[in-house]
Amino acid sequence: MAIYVLRRLIYGLFVMVMVVAVITGIIFLAPVDPAQLTFGQRSDVATVQAKTAELGLDQALYLQLGKYLSDIAPLSIVAQTPENQRKYKYVPLFCLAGNNALVLKTPYLRESYQTGRPVSEILAEAIPATALLAFVALLLATVLGIFWGIVAALRPHSVWDQMISVISVFGYSLPSYVAAMLLALVFGYWLGDWTGLNIQGSLLVLDDFGEWQLRWNNLVLPAIALGLRPVALITQLTRSAMLDVLSQDFVRTATAKGLSQRLVIGKHALRNALNPIVSAISGWFASPADGRLFVENVFNFKGLGSATVTALLNFDIPVVLGCVLFTSVVFVFVNLISDLLYAWLDPRIRIK
Repeated sequence: MAIYVLRRLIYGLFVMVMVVAVITGIIFLAPVDPAQLTFGQRSDVATVQAKTAELGLDQALYLQLGKYLSDIAPLSIVAQTPENQRKYKYVPLFCLAGNNALVLKTPYLRESYQTGRPVSEILAEAIPATALLAFVALLLATVLGIFWGIVAALRPHSVWDQMISVISVFGYSLPSYVAAMLLALVFGYWLGDWTGLNIQGSLLVLDDFGEWQLRWNNLVLPAIALGLRPVALITQLTRSAMLDVLSQDFVRTATAKGLSQRLVIGKHALRNALNPIVSAISGWFASPADGRLFVENVFNFKGLGSATVTALLNFDIPVVLGCVLFTSVVFVFVNLISDLLYAWLDPRIRIK
């Protein structure tokens, strides 16, 4: 088990390095000057060139990539200076030639080109809102999807099965951003006086007195819009897996022994049908292309998706890299956890 986890973490590290390399290469080849965007349109050539040299954008791609990887690595060789201590907050491990040392440090994600704020602070503000939104949407999708899938599997080809199938196909075919706009229009605008929901709004809102207020109602519509597609997918997967499991001998044997239907479904059938469902849930939770970017922007929900889109529009390279890197880390760990869950749910699976 330990060797398997270590091997997967090494693979995950390789994935993150490749992600950083690809994103850095795309940005390097793009016909946009981030230094120019920092100053706007009224900057002179000398100022832009100085800013470009300060940001290291005048160097070769492999040098930029190497320096960034060194910044985000927990172990690195740095010069022991007050400036580096401020940036990296390092602990020296071994002294090397000159003033250099091998240090243990916190990953340094650099600073935003546009605001000058540390990227770690921007992520720290954006991640909790997105994590809460994703968790609520995932909980909604999992509970409804598994329940509807079980109902459809227990009554195949019935009216309930056909209704659930139609609803799930419609939900999966509807893009998240279209669902977000429809929900905002209907329940936030037309029925806003009855529902108490807003067209747009974030989890934390600055009131007229300059104080931050927590608005839970702004979480409802984004969570529903984000959960429509996964609830449809989980419903179909649960129905298919349950139909397959319910036809197997061990389920018929459990029923013949006189066990209640609830016990047969919950303890025997559902547990053996959960592997594809766990795969779908983990893939949706870790995937960056599931509509979170668009849903957050439709509702002006200040989270990681909104920060990523804003950084892309401003060509704010450190923020873009920080957001993508965090998403990659989540993807690696969620997939690792899902693999471990497979072995726990299905005794036939052995992790080596």
